[in-house]
Amino acid sequence: MGEQLIPSSERDRERARDLRRVKIAATLLLVFTAALFIVARHYEPRHSAWGYVAAFAAAATVGGLADWYAIVALFRRPLGLPIPHTAIVPRNHQRIAENLGEFIETNFLAPEPVEARLRDVDFAALVSEWLSDRERSAALAGFVMRLVPQALASIDQSGLKGFIGERVKAELERIELAPLAAGLLSAVTEKGRHQRLLDELLGALEKVLANEETLAALREKIRQELPALFNLYRADAYLLRKIVASTTAFIQDARAEKDHPLRREFDSFVSGFIERLRHSQSFARRAETLKRDLLARQEIATVAEGAWESLRTFLEQDARGEDSQIRRQLEAMLVDVGSQLARDPAIRAEINRGMVRVLADFVESQKSGVGRFIADQVKSWDIDVLIGRIELTVGRDLQYIRFNGAMIGGLAGLALHALEQGLKLRF
Repeated sequence: MGEQLIPSSERDRERARDLRRVKIAATLLLVFTAALFIVARHYEPRHSAWGYVAAFAAAATVGGLADWYAIVALFRRPLGLPIPHTAIVPRNHQRIAENLGEFIETNFLAPEPVEARLRDVDFAALVSEWLSDRERSAALAGFVMRLVPQALASIDQSGLKGFIGERVKAELERIELAPLAAGLLSAVTEKGRHQRLLDELLGALEKVLANEETLAALREKIRQELPALFNLYRADAYLLRKIVASTTAFIQDARAEKDHPLRREFDSFVSGFIERLRHSQSFARRAETLKRDLLARQEIATVAEGAWESLRTFLEQDARGEDSQIRRQLEAMLVDVGSQLARDPAIRAEINRGMVRVLADFVESQKSGVGRFIADQVKSWDIDVLIGRIELTVGRDLQYIRFNGAMIGGLAGLALHALEQGLKLRF
């Protein structure tokens, strides 16, 4: 576990060498101050100045020893002795892990700092830049197309197709057909669009009357209805020409005149039909009956099944093709989305606000899990490896405390010795 947690690196080895050098220097300083104290005490009777040196050396040695003890006590027992309140880190390993996880959860994953940091990120600009790159969009489109066969197979195997079909059928059954048809027809009649339909019908009728086969069929029908005497004088042809000429003239007048009586009659018929669809209970019942009969017919289910199979076959073949139409269209769409995002600051701002809300809510809902994960990870670390990592990181600075302790202690000892000598001279 330790090898995985702290991989050996050149930087770690350099830190370890620096730490050893500082430890040796701090130890030599401690040995030097102790030796200086012995020498100063030996020569103190010969001159009073040696007393000041001895006081400095004694206090420096004590300060260095005290700081050495404090530093060692953080990580292990000094000299292996079972001294109370030593080996602080190993003894509090579990508590340190819990407090670290709680500290990160409370301070680093609090809503305010998380949202502030997320607001600094322009998510929409990153998406826009990424999608605007054609190679990236092409790669994304290719990835999506590779998933198409698997997605289609999953739909068939999971029963999702049947579920969707049932839901669509249920929604269609809920739709009231008559009001829907009334609304659609009302939209068609706006600005006289239904008159174009009448024009098309009149044009089609005019073409029918000009068709030779149709005229022959009409003449035969007229001949059958007329007495035989009239047929001797070709009355059927005369009547047919009159009927066709009159009808054609009527159609041409109706198509040319915007206020023709036929058009007014057609307007009245359409308006009345829309009103009956909208308000007539009889129409509504008949429309609902027709809808239910259509939905219940096996032909409708067969058509829907065939449409799905055709769509599935097309999607699978296109997805496997080297020159996929859907992939090209999807790639172009993704690039266009990226370009549109780059040109629309309002949409980018809305996307960024949405991302901040979503990610902040996600962090808020998961932060306890993050804190627990960190605590569990720290608990699982080998304590010797953990201590080694801490020493490599801050051990050099901790060793300099020994230098500072020796210096501060020495100066304090020197000051006290000077105060002692001053008091002796005064009294």
